[in-house]
Amino acid sequence: MLNIKLISKIIGSLLVLEAMLMLVCLVVALFYRGNDVYPFMWSIGITALVGLLFRLYGINADNNLSRKDAYFVVTIIWVLFSSFATLPFLISGYLSSFTDAYFEMMSGFTTTGASIINFPEKFPQGLLFWRSLTHWIGGLGIVFFTVAILPSLVGGSVKVFDAESTGPIKSKLHPRLTTGSKWIWVVYIVLTIICLLSYKVCGMGWFDACNYSMATTATGGFGTSSTSIMGFHKPALDYAVAFFCFISGVNFTVLYASATGLNIKTLLKNSEIKFYTIMVLFFSGFIAFELVRYNHYEIEHAIRSALCQVCSIITTTGCFSDDAGLWPHITWVIFTVGMVIGGCSGSTSGGVKSIRIVMLFKVLRNEFRQIIHPNAVLPMKIDGVNIPMKQRVTVVSFIGLYIGVVFISAFIMIMLGLNDIDSITVTISCLSNVGPAFGKEVGPTQSWAAFPDAIKWMCSCLMLLGRLEFFGVLVLFTRDYWKNN
Repeated sequence: MLNIKLISKIIGSLLVLEAMLMLVCLVVALFYRGNDVYPFMWSIGITALVGLLFRLYGINADNNLSRKDAYFVVTIIWVLFSSFATLPFLISGYLSSFTDAYFEMMSGFTTTGASIINFPEKFPQGLLFWRSLTHWIGGLGIVFFTVAILPSLVGGSVKVFDAESTGPIKSKLHPRLTTGSKWIWVVYIVLTIICLLSYKVCGMGWFDACNYSMATTATGGFGTSSTSIMGFHKPALDYAVAFFCFISGVNFTVLYASATGLNIKTLLKNSEIKFYTIMVLFFSGFIAFELVRYNHYEIEHAIRSALCQVCSIITTTGCFSDDAGLWPHITWVIFTVGMVIGGCSGSTSGGVKSIRIVMLFKVLRNEFRQIIHPNAVLPMKIDGVNIPMKQRVTVVSFIGLYIGVVFISAFIMIMLGLNDIDSITVTISCLSNVGPAFGKEVGPTQSWAAFPDAIKWMCSCLMLLGRLEFFGVLVLFTRDYWKNN
């Protein structure tokens, strides 16, 4: 059975932490004297009160968190965080539907960036900052954030971290999880600050730079206006966005190791990063050629637009500096492939992750070799590390499950009235936590407000599935999970 009291204690602690995060947005609202001050006050009070009630219920709980408890905690926390995050929008009246508000906040915490808000520029600064902050907290993970900042709040933190972390290979900076997570957050914070200053130098105001830097380093995509990066009309900004999207898609552990050791070879020798870089360059080159050939772009403009959009899509950020909906349809295919691949494991990006594609290619290579040499024992190594059979099976299972969920979800969306192209690209966009879609009803620069509520709820579930990489959520719906043993 689940340790309900301990789970309640952890949930309560995390909800109090969410109230504290809202307090930061209240300061922003007070600074800009927006009409969202009182909504944030009410939201903080309600969230903190509920959190304290949960905390009181589990006050005498032991700290024996099982693996079963950990998976339940992680899933329910993402659901509850998104639910309470809707309060500032609903109380202020800027969003009147709980469905819309929940979709927006699930999109925020999972760093998907799909939005039902047509004109964000009409919203007060406090609410805009809250949208961006949900990206930034969700980028590395809600529980991961807590383990780094307040490790005592989450008992059994190693099990919880395993339930929330993404990627098939878990690398460590330090034997102690709390120490390693703090260093990862140091990298994340430094990268965000450098990004913020770069955007300011490129012509953004402080508020816009702060919001877009959080959205970029979290590979989220929420902006302060409906025109995203395109509305600034600054070529230097396009290159800056491309660079920081690309860096945010790199494994943070490897990034830390190469930065502290001042050894760029650590990055260049990494198989996943090499594959990720090759894909970015190849996709950008192909799309730039198509833009020059069919849309008559100048060479520099074509390279800049292609590079910015490819880096944004493959890292699942979703910012746009150009309207890719007007580009040749073959580029949509490239973008969809980029959505599926995603960035590197151990980064803030979504998608299948480049390391899984690398592992899949190696598995296929071994299968072909096995046909020729049926009795051969073929190891599979990545960067000198032997990958055990269990992880190979898990990778193939993950990719198979990803494809299966795409087809089932697209089929259901078609039954709900969505056309075939939209249903597939919307499903992939949600599962890979990208944001933009490429279809007839919703393009890369459009909001998702026109979708019926049933599809919005389905998309919210797909975002959570993609962010927690299927197994951690779906295991809750298996019969074995609920057995007493």
